[in-house]
This record gives sequence, C-alpha cells and structure tokens, in this order.
Amino acid sequence: MKVCKLSSDIQEKIDLYYNSLSKGHKKIADFIRSDYEKASFMTASELGQAVGTSESTVVRFAAHIGFAGYPDLQKNLQETVKSRLTSVQRMEAANRIYGGDFVEAALNTDIEMIKKTLDGLDRSAFSGAVEAINNAKKIYILGVRSAASIASFAAFYLGFIYDAVFIDTSASNEIFEKMLRIDKDDVCIAISFPRYSNRTLKALKFARSRGAEIISVTDSEISPIAAYADYLLLAQSSMLSFVYSLVAPLSLLTALIAASAGERKEEIHAKLEELEKIWEEYRVYRVHGEDQP
Repeated sequence: MKVCKLSSDIQEKIDLYYNSLSKGHKKIADFIRSDYEKASFMTASELGQAVGTSESTVVRFAAHIGFAGYPDLQKNLQETVKSRLTSVQRMEAANRIYGGDFVEAALNTDIEMIKKTLDGLDRSAFSGAVEAINNAKKIYILGVRSAASIASFAAFYLGFIYDAVFIDTSASNEIFEKMLRIDKDDVCIAISFPRYSNRTLKALKFARSRGAEIISVTDSEISPIAAYADYLLLAQSSMLSFVYSLVAPLSLLTALIAASAGERKEEIHAKLEELEKIWEEYRVYRVHGEDQP
C-alpha cells in the first residue's frame, strides 16, 4: 500500500530545528514523524502523555518549530490527513486512534466541530450570503458525492421560499447544460469538503465566468472552492474512518436557510399556509391517531 508522507511544510520545520531540540521536544517530533495521523487528532495534553512529557512542553515545541501555537500545528497535521490519505489509510488510522469506540468518537467530535464552526464563523460573510440569496433571480446549488446529501437538503427547504431553485448533484458533464442560463442576476451555492470534487470546482469556475455571485460552503480558506467565493462560509468537517462527518456544515446551512426565510416573513407565511392546506387535503403527513390511508 502507498504510504502517505508528512506534509513538506511540517517536515521541513522539524528537520530545520531537530538538532537544537531538547530531549522532550525530540520525542514529540519523533512521534509526529512516525504516526502523524494519530497525532493530528490528539490534544496537547494527550500528545504529551503519549511521549511521556507535559502539555506545556508540547505547546512550547509547536512554537519552537515555527507555528503560532499547538492549534496551528494540529490544523496543519489535520489538513495533511484530510487531503492526502486514501480511504484505506483513513480506515486504518481510525482503528489505531479510536480503538473501535466509534460512537463516543463520532458524537464528541461532531460537538467539537459545531463549536469550532460557530466560534470561527464570519458573520459579515453570512449576512452577505443571506442578502445575495434574497436578491437572486435564480439559485443554483452545487454539491456532488458526499456533499450531495446536504445540497439536496438545502434545495428542499429553499424550494419552500423561492420560485427557482436548481440543484445538481450529478457527476456527469450534464451539469454544464443545467447551468447554461446562469448569469449575473443569480447566486450559486457551492458545497465541497475533502476530498474535494473536481466536478464542483469546474462547475463553479463556469458560474464565475457568467458573473453569478458565489457562496462557498467549505472547511478551509485554502479549499479549492474558497478562491471563487464572494461569501466564504467555513464549517468544520471531521473524519472518522473512511467517512467524513458533515454535521457542522449541515447546521450552518440550516442557519443560512432560516436566516434567509426570516428576511421574507410575510411571503413565507403565505406560502406555508397554502402548502399546509395542500398537505392536509392530500394527506401528505400522517396525523397521530388517524387510521391508515
């Protein structure tokens, strides 16, 4: 199996300072070199315990080799894991890191990702995205592969509010035909997380060439779709085995839809009242206690 190497940036920093490191710092460096997949998901305290040193020593190590702090080092390690490991390598890394306790790992990680997303959210970009959605003639939503599920979720609820919502989760060239009429009066919501889809990137490039406003929902400022964004909304994703959790991005999209609807309350109320009558007439939803249809 192909071995995924440590990112050149981190490796260069370790190599540059290695000879001047203390004994404790060398232990940390050696651990990161040998098992950076595991190190990337460890707190400073956990990493210190793993190599027999203190949390403060780990923090000083990160600063000593040129990072702003341990969170900065950890972020760089996690970027390497997310972008470079194959599915098989991720699965093997997860088994080593979590030892089979995936329930606690998944739920606790999702809680942490939601908190980090909230703490790091650019409220100005969020408000701008809401305004762009409400001013758009048409809305195009792009999300393929693992992002298709939350793109579909967004299209379902935005369809209650807006007359023209287009979604494309296809991995074929038909995506360009479906976006043929996109222009400067439209907005494109692009959703992409590791491992980033080239199909989304190409479609986004096409939308940009037509003058559409771009809302990019992704995990990092260095994500390939971030460069196209008029409004960049960052949501933290997490990796568990070969599966990427998109709980935090889903929460962010929920907030975006609710905020957009909140700007058009009267219109939304009228549409929802009409829908409720239709749902009742055609028994779309089951009422508790009623007989089977």
